[in-house]
Formats: sequence, structure tokens, C-alpha cells
Amino acid sequence: MHALEVKNLSHWYGKNRILNKINLQIAYGQVVALVGPSGCGKSTLLRAILGTDPPSEGEVLAEGKRVTEPSRDVGIVYQHYSLYDFLSAEENVAFGLKLDKTSLPSRFIGLPTYLRKRREHLQMAREFLTRVGLEAAAGHYPSELSGGMRQRVAIAQAFILKPKLVLLDEPFGALDEATREDLQMMLLGFYQENLKAKQRGEQPQYTIIIVTHELNEALYVADRVIGLSRFHTEGSQGAMVVYDRPCPVLKPDASKDLSRLVEQREELRSAVFDPSNVKHHSKYVSFWDDLARDAQAAEAKQASNR
Repeated sequence: MHALEVKNLSHWYGKNRILNKINLQIAYGQVVALVGPSGCGKSTLLRAILGTDPPSEGEVLAEGKRVTEPSRDVGIVYQHYSLYDFLSAEENVAFGLKLDKTSLPSRFIGLPTYLRKRREHLQMAREFLTRVGLEAAAGHYPSELSGGMRQRVAIAQAFILKPKLVLLDEPFGALDEATREDLQMMLLGFYQENLKAKQRGEQPQYTIIIVTHELNEALYVADRVIGLSRFHTEGSQGAMVVYDRPCPVLKPDASKDLSRLVEQREELRSAVFDPSNVKHHSKYVSFWDDLARDAQAAEAKQASNR
């Protein structure tokens, strides 16, 4: 079972066809970057995955269950921070737990129990804020936080509910370069936690799709890049997945050597963004084949070393 499956998803508004036969499988623990020209349907696809805008055809499955409306299985972080100004950072992060774990009647009828749960939720929120580097700002209000700090709170707010999948919709677009790099490091840290969970035989906790216009960022923070585009032989019918390949996995403490990414960045630019490069949509779609080939190569190497 996959964290996410998109099956033959098409979407249109009147005669305007946006997406055409999108098929995707996202495994647990993958950090996937989604890129494409402006207006190609990235946000439409995200809304279908979130459940706020069901597709015209096809279906979306989160952990095997059909997505027809928003649920706690799929979380989202937008570019503009969805924080309550009247709540502190820790209260903002704990707010989702409050709605998920308690009801309005229980907060009055079982007040002592609710107050105990509230203390537990705030403690969990402080622990998650520590994980995103904001332990000293737990009691601060959004107006007292920088843009990067508010975005970290929004990310903690989404992740604390442990959704099966988290969507990041241009989450760093409004941030300065230094802050953006700090948050990129945070995503790399989540991916390393996923790898450690796999080594322990556990299911990875963080499955992420990040929408970004920055190709360097896409290749830097993700282990897989998916490109949506109309620049293919059936482009009049809508955007399709025209690029789906793995990319280098970097560690948070490694130097940011973007020269390693140049060749793939240029391939990605040509495959997804170049209107003169009209090809069959599957030409650059090879993620699962590449994964199987790499696994076979690793097994062969282990066998030769025995």
C-alpha cells in the first residue's frame, strides 16, 4: 500500500481542460517536489489530493482510502501562514489536537479531563516546536515572530497531527534566502528521520509533497521530482506528468554543492518548461524503473562482496 495513489485523474472547468490522466504513486517516507510552468495545474492537483476540489474523472487514494473531502490524513501548509494572531506559537500548534481529540461538550462537562488533555497537548506542541528549532519562542504570538518562524509554526501545526501526507504549497516563496535555506535544512532533517525509521523496520513518519518554482530547491530537498506540463503530444487535453525521476539525497550537514545538480536541473528545465520540446509524456518518466534498477545493482554488489 502507498501513502498516496492518483489514478487516471483528469480535471476541467467547462471546456478548459487542466489535467489529463494523472497517475502517481507516492511511497511512505518520500519527499517529492512538484514543479511545472505557471498555470499548468499544480494547485488543482494539490486541491484534489487535499479533497477540497474533487477531480472531474479518476480518483485519489490516501492510504488506500478514497479522498472525497478534507481529512486529517492529508495536511497542508500554504505560502501564507494560517496562524491565529490571538494564540501563542504553542497554542497554535496544539489547536489541531484540541479539535481532533476533544469536543465542545466534553470541554464543559468533563472540564478536569479536558484541562489535563490541554496540558498534554501543549507539552506535545512544545516538543514539536523544539524539533523545528523554536523552543525559545513557544510563548510568543505571531506578531512577535519573523516570517520564517511563523512558517515553522505552520509546519509544526500540520505535522503534529501525524497526517499520512503533508502538502507544502510554495511554503518558502515569501521568505528571504537565508531563512529559506534554514527551512530547506529542516526538510532534509525530516528525510533523515525517515531513513532512520526504515533502518529500524518502522514506517517513516514524514511523507511530503512540496510545490516549488525553484528547480534548485526541488532537487535539493526532495528525493524525487515530478514535473507537470502541457508541452507534450497530447497537450491540448491538459497537463500530464512529463517528468518523474529520482534526485540525489543530501544530508543537512553536507555542503550545499549545487554543481552536483546542474545536469539534472537542465534536463528538468528542458523536459518540463521548454515549449519547443514537445514529446510523448512518458519520455522522462522513469522513477519506479530507476528505483528497481538501483535495487538490483545494490543486491548484485552485496552478492559480489560475500
